[in-house]
Amino acid sequence: MTGPDHPSRELPARPVPPEKPLPGDCCGDGCAMCVNDVYEMELERYEAALAAWREAGGDEQG
Repeated sequence: MTGPDHPSRELPARPVPPEKPLPGDCCGDGCAMCVNDVYEMELERYEAALAAWREAGGDEQG
């Protein structure tokens, strides 16, 4: 329902997945924060944000 007493609620934009590193992006030196580790953390945040977006009424068609 919309109107002065029930304003429409606009859903935030669908979360955007992180960009997966290319195979050559990792130097293989065992860095403390490897690009692959950073990607995994970003992917977890994305999946949580996507789940929250869907829970809020996000739709796969839009």
